[in-house]
Amino acid sequence: MHSHEPRFRVQSWTAPVAQVRALRRRLFFLCGAAALLLMPAALNQGRASAQQTPSVPEPAAQASVPAPQESQPATPPAVAPNFPSRPAQAESTSEDTLRRQFEGKDLFLRGSYLDNTLTFNEHGVLIGHSPQGSYTLCGIRINKVRVLKHKVELIGARYGLHFMSALPTDDPSKSVDRVNITPRKKEVRITIDREYVVKPKQHRGKEKAAPPAAKPASAPTATSATAPAATPTAAATAPNSAPSAPPNTLPSPASSSAPSTEPTDAEELQAEIAKAPEAERPADAKSVTTTTSPAHANSLLEEALGNVFAQGFDARMMAAMPHFWKLYYEAIAAQADYQPKDPTVLRQNMVDKKARLKVTFEPASNDFAQAFGVAGMSEYHVVVGADGKPSEIAVARPIGFGLDESAVDAIRKATFEPAIKDGKPVPVLLNMVFEFRIYSKRTAVESKPEPEPAPEAPSLPGPYSVQH
Repeated sequence: MHSHEPRFRVQSWTAPVAQVRALRRRLFFLCGAAALLLMPAALNQGRASAQQTPSVPEPAAQASVPAPQESQPATPPAVAPNFPSRPAQAESTSEDTLRRQFEGKDLFLRGSYLDNTLTFNEHGVLIGHSPQGSYTLCGIRINKVRVLKHKVELIGARYGLHFMSALPTDDPSKSVDRVNITPRKKEVRITIDREYVVKPKQHRGKEKAAPPAAKPASAPTATSATAPAATPTAAATAPNSAPSAPPNTLPSPASSSAPSTEPTDAEELQAEIAKAPEAERPADAKSVTTTTSPAHANSLLEEALGNVFAQGFDARMMAAMPHFWKLYYEAIAAQADYQPKDPTVLRQNMVDKKARLKVTFEPASNDFAQAFGVAGMSEYHVVVGADGKPSEIAVARPIGFGLDESAVDAIRKATFEPAIKDGKPVPVLLNMVFEFRIYSKRTAVESKPEPEPAPEAPSLPGPYSVQH
């Protein structure tokens, strides 16, 4: 009994295993048979679909060929307006920015140019020549800004600065009158050339390459239509015609080299300037440069505007001022009286003999002051050297309207007797006060018409009038 039980148990476990293996084999055979049975049907369906697909794409291909032809000419116009539209947007925004920045604002004209019609290149450098004067005659108020394709026009009026402080202790910078000195029916016109924005060459190449691409699209269809009609002899001659193909391919490089015959940026610029109206052309067309970046053109314009105008007494404007004006504004900034740089300079009350003028003089006025009735007192600090010549001059109490420059010029031409201390000439600081007046000739000319009829009235002799 013990010997038969293990055999019976082994057989009971091995029997199901054999059955599972047999079932697996049957399933594999059945799957393989099913696959073999389905293969012909799949092949027939594939052949049928393959036979149907050529007929479907043929009309689709014919319909798709004109579709690119319609889309390709459509793309160049889409690119062309979009590309110029970017500079147009940049111009519009820059024009709005310039209007907000300049219109109605009180500025100063750098360089102190006195002409009312000024032109500058794209870097803000004056084109031509203009007389220069005092910064007190170069206040500018912009009334209108025009941004054109080749230049920017700023139209406004010129203002003069009249300092009206009555006492030396007053701060003249806080009591300044801005007087419009532009003649009637006149205006100040300032133009600044602009850098020209051109279209990048790659975009120009795409636009010109797109239309030729539409023409070869029909050419391959013609060749493909004749290809099946070609006989074997034609196919045999095809290798002989192969050498003739390179000459046909050579014009394509020629066509690719065609863009080299396109006008350069400089030629395009000159053509655009020639087409522009005379009033919109740049003042100096030869100095105008080109760029493909509207942002660069706008930044260059902003730099030029900064070189032409100053919105206040910035560092650049102070550096360009004459030395006597620098000393004046340095004293105001320090809120202290002027002190000579040379510590050996003495005061008039510290010497034995004071310095004095050898010949008195009166500074000349100018047409602006006479035309607008600017008169008054002005004061200047003058350092008279041991040689009797003025060495350093500083404005103490200005009057403006260019009269301070006249006073300083007159002081520089004057000669003094030097101050004496301990029997030796020494440098000394003295103050000089001048009074500017309106010329008496103007009042004399205005009073002439009144006495004209008086001398012509008595035409009869005296006795006759007495008898009467």
